[in-house]
Amino acid sequence: MTIAGKLNYCFDQVGSYLRPENLKQARAAYDEGKITHEELLAVQHTEIKKLVDKQVAVGLQAVTDGEFNRSWWHLDFLGQLGGFEFYDQEDSYKFHGEKTRSTNIRLNGKVHANLEHPFFKDFQYLQSIVPEGVEPKQTIPSPSLIINRDHRSDLWSEYYATWEDFLDDLALAYHDTLQHFYDLGARYIQLDDTTWGYLIAQLNANADNAAARAQFEKTAQDDVYVINKALAGLPSDLKLSTHVCRGNFKSTYLFEGGYEAVAKYLGQLNYDAFFLEYDNDRSGGFEPLKDIYNGRNNVAIVLGLLTSKSADLAKVDDVVARINEAAKFVPKSQLALSTQCGFSSTEEGNILTIPDQWKKLALIKRIADEQFV
Repeated sequence: MTIAGKLNYCFDQVGSYLRPENLKQARAAYDEGKITHEELLAVQHTEIKKLVDKQVAVGLQAVTDGEFNRSWWHLDFLGQLGGFEFYDQEDSYKFHGEKTRSTNIRLNGKVHANLEHPFFKDFQYLQSIVPEGVEPKQTIPSPSLIINRDHRSDLWSEYYATWEDFLDDLALAYHDTLQHFYDLGARYIQLDDTTWGYLIAQLNANADNAAARAQFEKTAQDDVYVINKALAGLPSDLKLSTHVCRGNFKSTYLFEGGYEAVAKYLGQLNYDAFFLEYDNDRSGGFEPLKDIYNGRNNVAIVLGLLTSKSADLAKVDDVVARINEAAKFVPKSQLALSTQCGFSSTEEGNILTIPDQWKKLALIKRIADEQFV
């Protein structure tokens, strides 16, 4: 299966997978000081190898390490970027019906790439076990997770004369990080992003409040500026995708609303592929795809039509009908298929079983084989 543009895959997966029980136990033992980091790595590497084999068997041409090296999909990366530190914010993130742990990050200096970031070694291990003809896919959070989100950029004025200087350093830190992944052999990197879901909710909630709406429009503009500056000048054979997420924790969510409010900004982002959540009514209609795609024939739209939040298997005819509906706004040759999100954005995981996740991916592969030729 091929798709026009750089993505090349009509069947893909966002990135994270349910953690096996022995990995959860090993991480807990490490946190309690009962095993060494080397002993944790041994378990982690064993389970990642099994996971890669399962991804290859189900037909994925790009595979991840399942984010088995992380507790959080985003904070483990952001907190070890140069210029940041972890702290306990004494409050949890407000998901619908669930509370998360209270970890967060904040600035503690000028932002810069950390070329000793542990994610680089993690990528090298993944690369070493991927069979020939299969691509290792690296996932990291978008820099927009720092810009006016959850107090992570609150201290910028302690280290920078202007907000623009801070944004420029953040963009450079990401550019250098992406380039280093490339130098290590990465050719497919996905930047995961809940910011657009947040902005959809805020822009819709403030539709009649011009001042508040202008504030969130400015954040969207800053996000576009930083992301595109980070991506500028990277090697042309590096595939760069993004996953636009509405939150994923224990099968709950943070945000809701269609893409109309942010489509014009997404259409400006210089990504090669957009993973978009379309698994339920909270996602809205397909009309905004026209503005996100924006006539760019080298861009793929990966439809997240099947949920990762439950074991429910969608009816094939329903999925096919939705693919055909989306194709009214984006050429079918530019469409691909995935779950709407990962299966385990934090180590807790969604409410389904490991066999359930493989059944779901097998169904997506079957539909993609039939629909994208």
